[in-house]
Formats: sequence, structure tokens, C-alpha cells
Amino acid sequence: MIGKLSGIIDSFDTNHLILDVSGVGYVVFASSSTLSSIGQVGDAASLLITTNVREDAITLYGFANALEKQWFTLLTSVQGVGAKAGLAILAVCPADQLGFAIAAQDKAALTRAAGVGPKLATRILTELKDKAGKIEITGGNAQISTNSTQPAQVNDSIDQDAVSALTNLGYASSDAYRAVLAAKSDNDNSDLQDIIRLALKELSS
Repeated sequence: MIGKLSGIIDSFDTNHLILDVSGVGYVVFASSSTLSSIGQVGDAASLLITTNVREDAITLYGFANALEKQWFTLLTSVQGVGAKAGLAILAVCPADQLGFAIAAQDKAALTRAAGVGPKLATRILTELKDKAGKIEITGGNAQISTNSTQPAQVNDSIDQDAVSALTNLGYASSDAYRAVLAAKSDNDNSDLQDIIRLALKELSS
């Protein structure tokens, strides 16, 4: 079982790259966000690897970091979400955004992925709603969609504190996330106290 590969980027294709490891070229499938950020041809690169073994093929899937790999594993645990769909979701909703999208039950964020329709998106949101909170959400200035066209800015440290405060008051985490996102869309420059105040107003409306 291969857990990690480090080598030189040999070439790119639309959904994979070839990584030259000591003269052996490994075909590694990855999300478009990983492919666009890992480097250029000739650069040194490292990828965490998930190996999919079938009777007719051994396929390698590569991830820029442990968070992305965790989300891929979680996504593909949902019935109907194969590796292709998992990578497509991570392409349109990267790992540092996906936890917010699931917590907010943002179906529109998932249906942007190729091959993910409303029914499958609903199943993902339902099955992962409780599991999503167990994966650390990292990275500042993440974006998630609150409707089908416009993303909302999410500042990780302040917004997580606001969500935590609301859940401590007894609100469900999904409701807390929605309220914080609504508060941010109304006033993106708010401090923590303002966000909590606006979110409580949203929850009471």
C-alpha cells in the first residue's frame, strides 16, 4: 500500500499528473485544485496517496494535504460517491471550505461538481452532517456558497468562535453556521461580538 509519493512532476493531464519517483513514473489522479497548486513540470512535489485496488486496475489518488485526503475518504464512504465524484466535489469546494458547506447544508455548493445532482448532494449532506464536525476546518478566508451564485466570505478563527458561542447557547450547529454566514454577508467587517449579535438576530427572525 502506497501512502505517500515524493518526486519530480513529469507531466499534467486534465485529471492526473505523472510523478517521476527515482525514474518510475506514477500516474496519480487528483482534484483540479491540487493539480493547479502543486507546482509546474520539473518541480519537486509530494502527495499523500490513497490506493484503490481492483481486479483490473490499481489506481492512485493524490492529495496536497491530510485534510483533503480525509475529506476524500469521507465523501467516498457515501453510497453513490465514487472516486471521480469525490475529486469533482473537492475541485469546486476545496477541503478548507467543505466543512462549512456541509455544516450549513449548502446543497448548491455540492451540485456545482460534475456528476453530483440534487439527490446525491442531499444524501451527502444528510450522511455527513454529524461526521463533518469531526474533521478540523482549517484555512482563513474560506468561501462557501449560500445560494447558487454568490459565495460568502468566512474568516476561520472569528467565525468558528461565533459558531461555538451559538452552539453553547443551545442552537444546532447547522443553524449556527447559517446564521453566522448570514451575519457575515450583512457586515463582512464585523468583530466577534457583532457577528454573534447579528447571528442571534438572524436566528430569532
